[in-house]
Amino acid sequence: AVLSPLTFAAMMVREGIADGTVGGAVATTADTVRAALQVIGRAPGVGLVSSFFLMMLCEPHHARKGAFVFADCGLVVDPDAAGLADIARMSAKSYEMLAGERAKVAMLSFSTGGSAAHERVSKVVEATGMARRAEPDLIIDGELQFDSAFVEAVCLTKAPHSALRGEANVFVFPNLDAANIGYKIAQRIGGATAIGPILQGLSRPANDLSRGCTAADVFHMIAVTVVQAS
Repeated sequence: AVLSPLTFAAMMVREGIADGTVGGAVATTADTVRAALQVIGRAPGVGLVSSFFLMMLCEPHHARKGAFVFADCGLVVDPDAAGLADIARMSAKSYEMLAGERAKVAMLSFSTGGSAAHERVSKVVEATGMARRAEPDLIIDGELQFDSAFVEAVCLTKAPHSALRGEANVFVFPNLDAANIGYKIAQRIGGATAIGPILQGLSRPANDLSRGCTAADVFHMIAVTVVQAS
């Protein structure tokens, strides 16, 4: 098995011969992630390996510009409240490492501040509380609709007491359906540059590419992996 490129690369990282690995241009996400999990393994204390996209809003038509994190867009299908809390905490750390700014985390839902009652909303509220208790200094709020987390004027109307004030830079979606659809809408209709899926929670860096990736996609993922390794 170690003679396969994905496993061999992961073994090089595990043994310290390489600092990180990037794969997936000619392999499925399942195969790429499986090699990383089996050979490199999770970081100490991490219960869930997840992924995120680094979304770059740099075009003139973008109302807010800069780097944003969307999670989990590529790996965990339907996290429970504890899993969602883990994703939020890891995504905040990933954002601060890559962007060099303090993370402001929005836990997304179809409800804002109790505007709807449903078990899916309750899961997001519970996850927000768990993340806040685990990281008391983390700036996090939820449940929030995307516009309440992204637009200050909407936040002041729908969630006037939110610490985010419409300035969230890390967006945690309630499940993979919402996250995957959301990032692709932002990319294809909104014109955002989407870098990912970037893995988080591994003991050493390993990242996945889309089989439809361009040379620029590979370049961006290498850059992200270098920052993770440093």
